[in-house]
Amino acid sequence: MQQLTTRAQPKSSLERLITLVVQALISLFVPVLTFLVLYAGFRFLRESDAPKGIIALVAIIWGVGGVALLYLVSNWFIERMGDIWRARLQPFVFVGPAVAILAWYLALPTVRTFWVSLFDRNGTAFVGLSNYLAVFTNRDMFTAFRNNLMWIIIGATFCVVFGLLIAALADRSRFENFAKAMIFLPMAISMVGAGVIWNMIYDVNPNIGLLNAIVGGLTGAKPVAWTAAANLQPWNNLFLILIVIWLQTGYAMVLFSAALKGIPGEIMEAARVDGATEIQVFMRIMIPYIMGTIISVGTTVVIFTLKIFDVVQVMTGGQFSTQVIATEFYRQSFTAQNAGYGSAIAIVLLIAVIPVMIYNLRQFSQREVF
Repeated sequence: MQQLTTRAQPKSSLERLITLVVQALISLFVPVLTFLVLYAGFRFLRESDAPKGIIALVAIIWGVGGVALLYLVSNWFIERMGDIWRARLQPFVFVGPAVAILAWYLALPTVRTFWVSLFDRNGTAFVGLSNYLAVFTNRDMFTAFRNNLMWIIIGATFCVVFGLLIAALADRSRFENFAKAMIFLPMAISMVGAGVIWNMIYDVNPNIGLLNAIVGGLTGAKPVAWTAAANLQPWNNLFLILIVIWLQTGYAMVLFSAALKGIPGEIMEAARVDGATEIQVFMRIMIPYIMGTIISVGTTVVIFTLKIFDVVQVMTGGQFSTQVIATEFYRQSFTAQNAGYGSAIAIVLLIAVIPVMIYNLRQFSQREVF
């Protein structure tokens, strides 16, 4: 009897395996069919001659609904595979598409950019690291590195300092909400829009340029091309950095304000009872308590200033010694049509950003930053 039972056991396992395979194939048919239907719909939208408004509306509905349908069908497919496989595969249903998109649109282009940087301007002759050597020996790139350093030291520092001070002071004001709304308002303006606005403020014509009108009215001085004057270089970069401080201070203020409101009131009251001044409370209690937020905001703004492009391109086009790494990459890649050199600049910019990103991620993992 035991021998019969032993002989029947492999057959039972084989049957379960066949059943699982058949069930998986049947379940796999549904998401594959769903994907094919979605792909056919996108092909139809791309090749359709319908009015653009209708195509855009259908594309939004089809895209959002299609992605939701694909998630639901994929989840249904995983649910059919049993408890063990469901526990293993279900997380990938939700994480997988995001990872695939990041790999396709970020990782692969980065690898391809590095590969292109090893060739000449036409992508035909292999030149090795010659383009990187050119990056670190070119005078224009030295100017770009210097300017990016100015953006980091001055721009990021003042964004964090002003944001922290305004957050601390506004919390004590009766007009807190109004003040914060006015300071945060520039965040609603795009970088290009801000560049256009400040271009008019810095205009050399006093009838247009507000700054020249004020300076000329107060001192009688002649109009100055604030961002283009040769005698102001390299300090003309400060007029561009001011724009980003104006834009990003509101971002820093909102995060710092939320962090400051999370400080227990009992701690500050106890310090005041013990005789601490407001400056001592601010320096020895508030700042240490929200140090995680300060580091997070600071590193975020540093990354932003390292990649700055829009403001410089709109204001000066990278001329008059105002170029930064990103504008040099744009100039070499799209104006000079030097694909290898431009790709090398892009990789250098990526390498410059990576240490700050790693430091930021470590801070997230080591402490609660918000």
